[in-house]
Amino acid sequence: MIKAEDLCAKIKKEWSFQFLNETDEAILVDYLECCQVPAEETLWHEGDGCGALVFIVTGRLEVSKQTEFEGKNVIVGVYGAGSIVGELCILKAMPRIVTAVTLTDCELLTLSSVNFNLLTERHPELGVRLLKGMLATVSIRLSKAFGRLAAIF
Repeated sequence: MIKAEDLCAKIKKEWSFQFLNETDEAILVDYLECCQVPAEETLWHEGDGCGALVFIVTGRLEVSKQTEFEGKNVIVGVYGAGSIVGELCILKAMPRIVTAVTLTDCELLTLSSVNFNLLTERHPELGVRLLKGMLATVSIRLSKAFGRLAAIF
C-alpha cells in the first residue's frame, strides 16, 4: 500500500502546468495539497464559501448551475485531467457560482485561498503567470459558452 505522502508526491510529480516552467512548478507544488475523491462525491455546492480551486490530475468532474426552476440544474461543463475548476471564487471572495461533483474517482491538487494569497505575496512573478493561465482557461470556457449559446439561436 502506498503511503499518503508518497501518493501525494507521485501526483504532484505527474501534474504538468502548461503555462508554467519547471522552476515555477517546483515552487508551486509546495503550496498545493493532494486528495483522492471517489466518484459521485460533491466537492462543493453552489452558494458555498470558496476554500480552494482544484487542478484535476486524473478523473472527471461535472459542474452544474441552478436554473430558475427549483431543483433543476443545467450542466455547464465536464472537465478532465489537466483542467482547473473553482478558480473564479478564489480571485474574489464570493460564494461558489456552481456545484462540482466527481463523475469518476479523481486525484486532485488543491490550492487553498490562504495558500494562493501566500504564493502571490512571496512569489509575485509566479503569481502573475498563474493568474494568466487561469485567465486563459476562463477565456476559453467563455468563448465556448458563447459558441454554444449562439448555436441555440
